[in-house]
Amino acid sequence: MQLRYFFIVMLILAGTGSTLSAQNERRFVREGNDYFEEEKYVESEVEYRKALEKKPESFEGRFNLGDALFKQEKVDEALEQFQSLTSVTDDKTRLSDVYHNIGNGFFAKQELEKSIEAYKEALRNDPLDNESRYNLIVAQKMLQKQKEEQENKDDQEQEQEKKQQQDQQQQDQNQQEQQQDQQEQQQQQQQQQQGISKENAERILQSLEEDEKELQEKLRKAKKAQQRQIEKNW
Repeated sequence: MQLRYFFIVMLILAGTGSTLSAQNERRFVREGNDYFEEEKYVESEVEYRKALEKKPESFEGRFNLGDALFKQEKVDEALEQFQSLTSVTDDKTRLSDVYHNIGNGFFAKQELEKSIEAYKEALRNDPLDNESRYNLIVAQKMLQKQKEEQENKDDQEQEQEKKQQQDQQQQDQNQQEQQQDQQEQQQQQQQQQQGISKENAERILQSLEEDEKELQEKLRKAKKAQQRQIEKNW
């Protein structure tokens, strides 16, 4: 995005004091322009500020200072300079240049909607400004691309969120099934343990019954033997 700045044309002003002040201001602006063309933007900023010390209302000094700041990537400061100029002139050509650079500033900040409005305003003041028209088209296309990318991103995020929910549901279901299996296994184990205990109890009871029968049999035989012995003694 090409910036615009003002060259200085010498004018003869009436009055020695005002002429000297104006000449100093314009000299600093010209020196700032020379540095600017040499891409020495820090030095050009210094000269433009010197010009503004001589003439604070200098449109050229303020406008070109904005350019020097922009080139140093001080975009917010540059925008402040340009935006302050929208209310100080009725010259449509100058206003077109101001809004053109405002558009460039917002474009650099990726605030495309604001840059589009600025380029439109530049064209309202100068319908023949093809450079602003070109920048407007570029900004509009980029904004449309951003919106499409954002929509795709939103769709992907929604799809991913949906997949995560499905995965979570599947995980919960698997966990529930696993818990049910564990519970069933525990119940089976308990039943088996109970079954074994019952069988053992029956075996013990049967063994006791057999022992009781054997004891009774022994007692019976002992009693008979005693009776026979008594009968024999008699």
